[in-house]
Amino acid sequence: MKRREFIQLTAAGLMATQGTTTTWGREPIERTGPPRFQLGLAAYSFRDYFGFMKGKPQKAAPGGPALDMIGFLDYCVAQKIDAAELTSYFFRPDPDDQYFLDIKREAFIRGVTISGTAIGNNFTVGRGPKLDREVEDAIRWIDRAAILGAPHIRFFAGTAAQLASHPDRIVEASEALARCAEYAATKGIFLGVENHGNLTGQQMLELMERTNSPWVGINLDTGNFLSDDPYGDLEKCVPFAVNVQVKVAMRTPDNQPYPADLDRIAKILEHAGYQGFVILEFEEENPYERIPNIIEKFRTVFA
Repeated sequence: MKRREFIQLTAAGLMATQGTTTTWGREPIERTGPPRFQLGLAAYSFRDYFGFMKGKPQKAAPGGPALDMIGFLDYCVAQKIDAAELTSYFFRPDPDDQYFLDIKREAFIRGVTISGTAIGNNFTVGRGPKLDREVEDAIRWIDRAAILGAPHIRFFAGTAAQLASHPDRIVEASEALARCAEYAATKGIFLGVENHGNLTGQQMLELMERTNSPWVGINLDTGNFLSDDPYGDLEKCVPFAVNVQVKVAMRTPDNQPYPADLDRIAKILEHAGYQGFVILEFEEENPYERIPNIIEKFRTVFA
């Protein structure tokens, strides 16, 4: 089915079910064998050095060379990093299929696995044309991920404030996610809903409960739970994780940073039997200077 036809059909289905609330039981992801981690790096770690940011040109910050996506792959090779998340914000504007095929080829010949990509969608904007555009854009990126050879896209459901202030928003977000998941299943692409926008552990679990698709899970960001017990939130959500992003800092409920306990995070992943990518997303300053040492620590902690 062509993408445009799919969008029209799923939009019609959504219109028919507006005003209803449907929930499904959802079991954690079943895995066999011991936990296994494949370490990688998110392009977002060098967000200030790419030539483009969400389609707009930007000048590289001081402290290191400017990058394009091929340059980022070369950096991963230099640091002996096996996997890379190619965050979509830094692709050139209006990329065509050949652009993604070229990146796929360059990653393969360098021996770098593309772990996934990421888009900045928002499914808590309320029903209507704006939400329809968000879904259409997300489905376009599913097609691009398939061309790129990225098995996973990290999705944003929206913000915790919107979900809390408008009870219908979580229904709308889960419906939009289900529309995307149905299409992603035809392309073999996993959708990882990130705990972005201050979403709570409970909100994440409710989204999983409402989205009954084997192609949907959680993109578990270790630094995004602004709660009194972020490690407890990680423990609750990791059974649904399809990708893990590790940050070197956690944040208090009032958004104050403090060092993450990487050993504790590793134990949480091990205890849950997680198997898959563990991606460093570095948000602090001086990435060229600091990331090599952090990667070495990751190799010890997430062995």
